[in-house]
Amino acid sequence: MISNPKTLYNMKLNRFLILSLVGLFLMSCQSEENEVIQDTTQNLTNTSPLTTLVTRVTQNPTSGDNVMDNSSCFSVVLPVTVIVNGQNIVVSTQADYQTVQDAIDAFSNDDDIVNFVYPITIQYQNFSTQVLQDSDDLDDVIDDCGEDDGFDEIDCISFNFPIVISVYNSNNQLADTITITNNSDLYNFLENLEDNEYIAIQYPISLTNANGQNVTITNNDQLEDVIEDSIDDCDDSPSGGGGSTTLSTIIADGSWYVSYFFDDTDETSDYTGYNFTFNSNGTSLAVKNTISLNGTWSNYMDSGEEKLEFSFDGITLDELEDDWEVIEYTATQIRLKDVSGGNGGTDYLYLTKN
Repeated sequence: MISNPKTLYNMKLNRFLILSLVGLFLMSCQSEENEVIQDTTQNLTNTSPLTTLVTRVTQNPTSGDNVMDNSSCFSVVLPVTVIVNGQNIVVSTQADYQTVQDAIDAFSNDDDIVNFVYPITIQYQNFSTQVLQDSDDLDDVIDDCGEDDGFDEIDCISFNFPIVISVYNSNNQLADTITITNNSDLYNFLENLEDNEYIAIQYPISLTNANGQNVTITNNDQLEDVIEDSIDDCDDSPSGGGGSTTLSTIIADGSWYVSYFFDDTDETSDYTGYNFTFNSNGTSLAVKNTISLNGTWSNYMDSGEEKLEFSFDGITLDELEDDWEVIEYTATQIRLKDVSGGNGGTDYLYLTKN
């Protein structure tokens, strides 16, 4: 039995100090677990261009069978039987799509309608499926799909799983670390990202390119470049994705608005209300309410890269004045980017037709 009050006090003090140190240690461990120890330039959001590219690599391919369903919103699960100009065609593999196209092309005075023998099963980009009992069901699905932006899946490259992703909240605190093992899970994970979530891929990762070679990726910029370089390899249409129509012809048709602009941060709202017209003679006009700014534009090749260059009067639109690299385009959208020679940052400019 301890009767000395001083000794008892010292024992209690030592016990208090030990418990305090343990508490501080545990708090430190928890703090380290939640602390963001990373290069924040590697963070992605649900609107990042690279996020969109990765979803196009991992989605269920839906454009290859457009000769049958005329929609990139979904694909028809094979095998399926179709009727074209009175001819029954059993489509068992993707190679049979050409048989359907040949039947369509066989006559110039027919309606070219492809009729399915129902029921059929369709599969959406997110890999979910639905059984359709008749043509009314098909019409309803197509109506619900909305407008297609024309940018199809990038299916000639594939990720090698697993891929580990760190998830951060709006306070840049580590919220979770997940391991993804297949395309379906990665696609749906990215599609369901919240506005206040940030993610970072844990590199290195690898993918298999169009030539069947494994490529090791060590950062976001390299991944973006590899996917963009693969777009033409995966697309049956001519370079750029605009079909046989040149970019100069497309941009000179109608008016356009800035649907996405990124320069260190998302600055799209800075260009809300502006409508742009690009005339075939190289002049341009930007109009917002009572503001009218004249300018010029040019489309050219530079060291094998297609470029778009803009210039406008004054300084209001000076951030758009650059020699933008053309990534891809359709009849209704043009996607551009510019890699800064100074700090190495990448700016993005998307133009969408009104």
